[in-house]
Amino acid sequence: MRLAARDLLRNPTRLLLSLAGVALALLLILLLDGLVRGMQRQITVYLANTPGSVVVTQVGADNLATVNSLLPLGIEEDVQRVPGAGKVIPVLSQSVFFELHDKKIFAYLVGYDPAKGGGPWRLAQGREPRQRLEVVVDQALARLHGVEVGQAIEVGGYRFRVVGLSAGTNSWMTTLVFVQKSELERYLLVPGLTSFLLVEPTDGVSPSALRERLGGLAGVAAWLKPELMAGDLRIYEGFFQPLRLMRGIAFAAGVLAVGMVVYTATLERRREYGVLKAIGASNPRLYGLVLAQALVTALPGALLAVGAAYLVAGLVMRLRPQFLLVLEPSAVLVALSSGVGMALLAAVAPAWVVARLAPAEVFRG
Repeated sequence: MRLAARDLLRNPTRLLLSLAGVALALLLILLLDGLVRGMQRQITVYLANTPGSVVVTQVGADNLATVNSLLPLGIEEDVQRVPGAGKVIPVLSQSVFFELHDKKIFAYLVGYDPAKGGGPWRLAQGREPRQRLEVVVDQALARLHGVEVGQAIEVGGYRFRVVGLSAGTNSWMTTLVFVQKSELERYLLVPGLTSFLLVEPTDGVSPSALRERLGGLAGVAAWLKPELMAGDLRIYEGFFQPLRLMRGIAFAAGVLAVGMVVYTATLERRREYGVLKAIGASNPRLYGLVLAQALVTALPGALLAVGAAYLVAGLVMRLRPQFLLVLEPSAVLVALSSGVGMALLAAVAPAWVVARLAPAEVFRG
């Protein structure tokens, strides 16, 4: 490592440019990974934070992202009578557009009974709806559009008063707006309407066993929460593919940045490698020197990328709160392993040059 570092430091400008290239490539990889994780978390945020282990939907509704599930009237009582069914939470949902400052906002209205649950799990300000025409909106949406507690917003011709701001309920594609279920029923002109039920098993009953029992009810399907969340993620899988492609491009750019530096340094030291071969250095030993040069270039860039990723992610979420970038502690491992992978691939071409080098070249004119 010392020999590799000394060789690279003979041209510090080139080394610094390479470190910057590696850091930028890995920074992009970390931010893209964080964005994908954030999008996945936002897509499943409601089910992940509400009570209940089993979800009862209309037959054929294998996700809540694009399918409007409508349960038969009276199904809540039928579910409650199933052995092993504990707490049953009815939820009515509806996708709507409403206007704020001449901008169309796509929202997911969640109608719930405050006495039973299913509403906002964390309030940043205000309270839950208690009376007619009251709603809770996300604090990120409120900040973007200047909405304050006490202000009125119009949804589908109804004016609702904002009584609370929820945290963690906004996303890049939609926002959750919480209202009393009775109010949403009135808005949809269908009393007693329910989209799905969140069901918690009683003590001693497993979620899987409860799902099997609930699946026997006519006109409904029962799902474990992870199954339904996976269905929601499948709907948006197409959004993730371009991001994964960009990640691959960033990795390739990092390999090229390291490879150019190590390859150039190897060509400049051809005579020195020839001398080493002439005095008995084996090819594996020389390959190790080439790889050490690649690692000296890649690993510091990886560590720099980790620190920059946390700073940039925080800045992005402050300026654009609708985007969530999730950088977990494993991001350090991802960066280091990507850096090692870059180094291994970048060392291939220089190692090929060393393998073909003949010791006799040292003595040529």
